[in-house]
Amino acid sequence: MRSFYAQKLKWTACGELRCARLTVPMDYDDPANGRTFVLPVAKSTTADPAHRMGSLVFNPGGPGGSGVDDLKGGGADSFGAEVRKRFDIVSFDPRGVGAGTPALSCDDGKDDKGAADPAPDAPRDEHPLSPRTDADRADALALAKAAAAECVERSGDILRDVGTRDAARDMDVLRAALGESRLTYLGWSYGTSLGTSYAEQFPRRVRALVLDGAIDPSLDWRARAQSQAVGFRRAVDDYATYCADVVGAETCPGATPDEIREVVDGLFTRTARSPLPVDGSEFGVDERMLIDVVATAMYTPEDQWKGLSEALAQADGGDGTKLAALADGEKAPEEEEDGGGGPEDAGEATGGPAVPADNEDAALLAVNCADTPHPRTAQPYWDALAPAEKAAGRYGTTSVLDSLTCKDLPTGTQKPHRVRAEGVPPVLVVGTTGDPATPYEESESLAEQFPGGMLLTYEGVGHTAYGRGGSCVTDAVDAYLVGLKPVRPGATCR
Repeated sequence: MRSFYAQKLKWTACGELRCARLTVPMDYDDPANGRTFVLPVAKSTTADPAHRMGSLVFNPGGPGGSGVDDLKGGGADSFGAEVRKRFDIVSFDPRGVGAGTPALSCDDGKDDKGAADPAPDAPRDEHPLSPRTDADRADALALAKAAAAECVERSGDILRDVGTRDAARDMDVLRAALGESRLTYLGWSYGTSLGTSYAEQFPRRVRALVLDGAIDPSLDWRARAQSQAVGFRRAVDDYATYCADVVGAETCPGATPDEIREVVDGLFTRTARSPLPVDGSEFGVDERMLIDVVATAMYTPEDQWKGLSEALAQADGGDGTKLAALADGEKAPEEEEDGGGGPEDAGEATGGPAVPADNEDAALLAVNCADTPHPRTAQPYWDALAPAEKAAGRYGTTSVLDSLTCKDLPTGTQKPHRVRAEGVPPVLVVGTTGDPATPYEESESLAEQFPGGMLLTYEGVGHTAYGRGGSCVTDAVDAYLVGLKPVRPGATCR
């Protein structure tokens, strides 16, 4: 391990940033076996070098989010002015993610709509969001198994080595390579899992830790699926309630919250029966596409509710074209950036299959499966459907079905547990009351689990708070990051 911790980062210019690569062992139990991950790293240097305090490392979320791409897209602007003055803002692509090598892949990234018709006995491409019949469940199982087999074929052995526990150990190697004796870190969403794992493994190497939009490590796969589903169900209800306040009444797909709910529910009923037509395409908007578009729009209401509202209004008239355009936008590959080989170069470099330009979906699946033990038989998933549906409707059953692929992928051995981080300094957890993806209750729980944990509440809608929750959130987080100023109990921003 000494050679990994002793490495020096070789910074080169990449646009307005500085970029480097960090080498970490693939297997921390056998670091000398020669198998490694090479992780891209980028930094935005401090705006005030004379008052620089050090480096602040962040993770933008995911799992599967590229920290390098986030920085290249202006991610440093999410930080307050005082933080940017005092720290170099640093991020990286976690193992298996983005432009690192080797990288995860579960498909070739090609559009398959021009493919030949499937064989008569092949599983259908769609199944009900709550499969009740034996035939529907057989189709759901077959699709999940096929998706897992493709991941195994394209990603191979690295599927076992991409868990968050090892990614947090990579972050400690990065800390050393940056020349920091202790880590200053901010993680959004999945980045809270990464920060929690770091605190558990290296509690005395933490200087400051901000976890925004927390994931509770004490939840098992089923409880986590249901928690997130409830978050999305509540967020869609919030959309109906606050649509007029956020985007203007004239843009909303109904005149009242009840009318908006009726439009959304009616579209789910219609698309479950038959896809909505899309101009210029033989493929329509089905129930699964609709739920994906609606759920995605809940993340940033200020940016996404207007487009969603216009698309829902058009769809209510029988035309799914705008909804399909939103779905395409969600999947659009990011433009290639300067500095470091893109992920599409990884296959040639490693001798493996080419990796799609955006492998975030593959990483999302692989890391979630690797982090949490999942059942290896189908019945526990079917048993989870009815409670999930009762708690969150179609959002609940969809969340359970999305976990089904983990049945046939390498899965974690670390059981759900309460945080164990004796000796860690006070950690700041930020929770948004209307967060769809990481419900507020999980932030409350995580703050309580940390010794000396602090909770900052943002009363608002959307996913996470720092960088989008206004000056109250920014000032409190910045004061903690720069001066380690504690947040008082019950601190709330609106």
